[in-house]
Amino acid sequence: MSIPNEALQKLVQEIETQAITAQREINVVKAAVASKQRDVRMLELTSTEVKQLPSDTKVYEGIGKMFMFAPINNVQTRLASETAQLKSDISSLDKKLHYLETTHKNSREHIDQIFKSTGR
Repeated sequence: MSIPNEALQKLVQEIETQAITAQREINVVKAAVASKQRDVRMLELTSTEVKQLPSDTKVYEGIGKMFMFAPINNVQTRLASETAQLKSDISSLDKKLHYLETTHKNSREHIDQIFKSTGR
């Protein structure tokens, strides 16, 4: 029992659309992961620099176009929490990336399988 050409074409188009969508999303997720990894690195470097400062050093944080005094402990706590949040985001993006890569791979395998089974 063979599938009519029109139905086969429609099936291949749907699978190919799914593969293309997955590939686009893979690129977006990879860019987001790279961006968040850069942010984590910057926060870690900043945290390292702040830890090296004497405890009585005045530290200022940028707020819009101005700077406000902030105690060193508050700055270190904020840096640590932002780093933890970014690492959590990266972890969830990695899971999404794995899912998208699997979807893309499976779509390509299905297309290849359809072409092999029809002898084209």
